[in-house]
Amino acid sequence: MNPGIAAVCFGIVFAAELPDKTALASLVLGTRYRPSYVFPGVALAFAVHACLAVAVGSLLTLLPRLPREIIAGVVFLVGAALVLRHASTHAEDEAARTQPRPSFWKVNAASFAVIFIAEFGDLTQIVTANLAVKYHAPGSVLAGSLLALWAVAALAILGAQGLVRLLPLRVVTRIAAAVLAAAGVVTLATALAG
Repeated sequence: MNPGIAAVCFGIVFAAELPDKTALASLVLGTRYRPSYVFPGVALAFAVHACLAVAVGSLLTLLPRLPREIIAGVVFLVGAALVLRHASTHAEDEAARTQPRPSFWKVNAASFAVIFIAEFGDLTQIVTANLAVKYHAPGSVLAGSLLALWAVAALAILGAQGLVRLLPLRVVTRIAAAVLAAAGVVTLATALAG
């Protein structure tokens, strides 16, 4: 393994992941559940995607731009709808807090599923694939990319706990849904504008 390549990959993927929908999804999951329940599922989903990205390398970059962007835009919009739908099932924050806490395995599985689905065709997955093609060092690219994804997820999940202390959960949820919806509209508009 080449530590220099791993460090470059870490920096690039970290910067690309910070504003990403999966970082936002990690943040939202962190507002709802215990961080120690959320992180293992998120980490496993990122590990699977990083391995896939490195394995398929240049094949992901050969996908046509228009279908890839349309799918990404639709995923953003569906994510916004799901966030709002989930928020509407909890009319008040207190009501949500008094409900029984889901088990570790349920939260872990849900966290894995959310990130696993959202990460398909994602910018960081494509960046990781491109880095694998560029450097021809799959172990170094995988290590750097995966550590970057885990670092951003940990920051988002832990940051969510502080955010919920400052703002009511319904406000955080509505902001997250608005950001996802805006990203979906912009992505679809860009795709259709060609």
